[in-house]
Amino acid sequence: MGPTVEVDEQTYRSIEFAARMGNTTAGEVVARLVRSASVPPSAPAAASNEGAQKERKVGVYVDYEGHRTRGSYDRDTKRIDITSGPLAGQSFKTPTGAARAVVAYYKPDVNPNRNGWSFWLLDDGSGGLLQTIRHSG
Repeated sequence: MGPTVEVDEQTYRSIEFAARMGNTTAGEVVARLVRSASVPPSAPAAASNEGAQKERKVGVYVDYEGHRTRGSYDRDTKRIDITSGPLAGQSFKTPTGAARAVVAYYKPDVNPNRNGWSFWLLDDGSGGLLQTIRHSG
């Protein structure tokens, strides 16, 4: 066994949850985070249209009723395309529509009304609300 790293209880629970969701180990979750944080940002060289298009899409996710659902938010159209779970492949005109679909799927007995801007989280490691980039270019 290699060196150990100490983390607080909440962080450990989050790492364990991520490991369960990814069907992997806590160590692999940490290793992936370190690898992704260690990659230097790409130089803003002449970006192709494809590269510029990718930047318009932002990864989002939500953990609801013990299930993680991932999606892609389009800054231009405000659409969310679900990319994982039982709703994968579905596209919604608004974050709120996508949020309602997730709630309705996992908990059909509750009112699905949700504010999508505060329901979805940025899948960039920050865990920030989608709301934080709502009006950014």
